Amino acid sequence: MWRRLINKNNIALPESLAKIKKELKKKSKEPSKIQKSLLLPEEQLIVQQIAEKTERFNKNNVTRTQAYLEYYLRHPEIHWAFLGHMVSRNGGWNMTDLKGGILPRILTKNEAVSYFTFLERGNWLIFQDVYPQFLVYEESLKRGLNLFYLLRSFNVSTFMETIWNHFWINRDTYILAIALVINEQSYLEKRVLGNKVFKKDVFNTLEFKLQDFLSLNHILFPSINKLKIELIGQTLHNFENLDERILLGKRLYAILFRDEKRLKMVEQWAKTTPHTGSRKDYWPHIFNIVDEGVPGGLFKPRLKSCQIVKNSPRIYSPTLEFAWKNVSQESAEIGDWFTDWEVIHYLMDSKETVDGEIEDEYCETLERLELAASTKEAISILD
Repeated sequence: MWRRLINKNNIALPESLAKIKKELKKKSKEPSKIQKSLLLPEEQLIVQQIAEKTERFNKNNVTRTQAYLEYYLRHPEIHWAFLGHMVSRNGGWNMTDLKGGILPRILTKNEAVSYFTFLERGNWLIFQDVYPQFLVYEESLKRGLNLFYLLRSFNVSTFMETIWNHFWINRDTYILAIALVINEQSYLEKRVLGNKVFKKDVFNTLEFKLQDFLSLNHILFPSINKLKIELIGQTLHNFENLDERILLGKRLYAILFRDEKRLKMVEQWAKTTPHTGSRKDYWPHIFNIVDEGVPGGLFKPRLKSCQIVKNSPRIYSPTLEFAWKNVSQESAEIGDWFTDWEVIHYLMDSKETVDGEIEDEYCETLERLELAASTKEAISILD
């Protein structure tokens, strides 16, 4: 995978990446020699406190999402914390869609549970990997000491230990943010995308629906522009491809952080709108946490040009708390994804400008979803 990217960007690495390359090449050749250090009692206490705090905030999508935002507000130089917050909001919306007003008419109950399990596992895994990194950085700031060797106690990739050491000296916010994108998507690759159960119960079963009908591949960033909510974002194609997910992460980063005015508008929305998991959070004129439909009645499309047709009910979109119970997760699988230093070519900044226009596409998807739901009900009646 890295080879394709390298051939495409056949240019010399800047000095900052050349230093990272040197360190990663050394580690990729001798991965077995990278071991956890014996910790002093004070260091053991730091690790224990970080582990407890991470577990406390890793209860569900709402607690994780809020933790990301609060951390970003404390440390705005950690750009990924806000990117992670906004993407995690989308994860919550996708989870509640499975119990909302449309998808239960398309999916079976087993399919919905399988997909929620997949979403929740990925959401949980990313948080338990990245949040200790954030807290180690925070502790390093408090003490004025580089404590990133403690990341080994949390089984964080040696790739990220190298990047954090670089950030501690150089404060390159872009390299750190994109490195975290690379790390989290690579971390998920074997643990979620390569999981045999998810392949059988999610990808093989729902692949067609996910690609052609569902809105689960839209990443939406609401923003406040002159008191009006506007949506920007990107659409992910080929979710199972690691390369595509990393490049999507880079585009999402560009949408948020290439335009200071746009960033402030998204931040304003995020800071003033608590995350509930319901899509009512951003579009209350279309979605509601209360089911306004007639119980047991046939589903009728009610959207036209992203407006509810007069006298029609809004789309039911429950809060996460109401839709799904908290899930107790098994421990994360041990293992470092990092084996090839050439992954750093993803850290090259292409200075890409991404407009982020997505509202029309998202509206069309909602209308297709409604059509799919009403069509399936009509067919089931005929059967």
